[in-house]
Amino acid sequence: MTAVDETGWSSWPAPAKLNLFLRIVGRRDDGYHDLQTVFRLLDWGDTIRLRVREDGRIVRHGPSAAGVAEADDLTVRAALLLQTEANVGLGADIAIEKRIPPGGGFGGGSSDAATVLRALDRLWGCGLGEERLAELGLRLGADVPVFVRGRNAWAEGRGERLTPIDLPPAWYVLVEPGVHAATAALFQAPELTRNAPAATIASFVSGAALENAFEPVLRRREPAVEAAFAALTQACDSTAVRPRLTGSGSGCFVEFAERESAERALARLPTGLTARIAAGAARSPLLDALERKAGNRE
Repeated sequence: MTAVDETGWSSWPAPAKLNLFLRIVGRRDDGYHDLQTVFRLLDWGDTIRLRVREDGRIVRHGPSAAGVAEADDLTVRAALLLQTEANVGLGADIAIEKRIPPGGGFGGGSSDAATVLRALDRLWGCGLGEERLAELGLRLGADVPVFVRGRNAWAEGRGERLTPIDLPPAWYVLVEPGVHAATAALFQAPELTRNAPAATIASFVSGAALENAFEPVLRRREPAVEAAFAALTQACDSTAVRPRLTGSGSGCFVEFAERESAERALARLPTGLTARIAAGAARSPLLDALERKAGNRE
């Protein structure tokens, strides 16, 4: 697909993410939980197609993931929010080429919304900038700001307090067990650890903080998740490499320093298991697309 075709559509990447670890370290006065995590952006994800409309309407084209109504679709809500906050009279057609599975913890909905905010800010000429767009993104969801900013990050609070972090090159074998994990229900699980000791960036880098608070809950509740962990464990060359859960979803992954090791593990997985390799990105491909298209207009 070309960047802009003859009908006026433009295409924008919406990358997936991994949570390389996730701790719940307390509960906030507003009812939310205090988290610590590291967001890792990937070179794989959805594609958002946009076309500017002169009539001010926001129109979603095609079916949504998991049957979400148009009014509840995060991409539609993102466009409407930007339209209101920037006082823009233009509208947009929105179509999504969906690859990221819903409910897997790979951040698909949040990334799609962030891409709509960044791309329409450019296409509509709003010029709100990264800081303001990240603030708007937080109103849509706790994970949206990291995709707006487009950098790997250490995150705290609800996930919105971000500190950019440099991560080494890595390749990931991703497995989708096919279970749609409901985040709200998982947060209510009585066995969930909500008061873990705070981690540090140093403890993450050393490998002492690599767990995910939702992993034991999901592995006990969902046989498909437990089976995916078992398959990934058997596929690895070394017992030092262990599967991890991403976010509060059912998606799981193993990290490798070389692509060849990831390919060997992928080849050993049972047939019928939905799996793929993705590379960690140094930064979001959306930032590259924004810079490239800005340069094309100069």
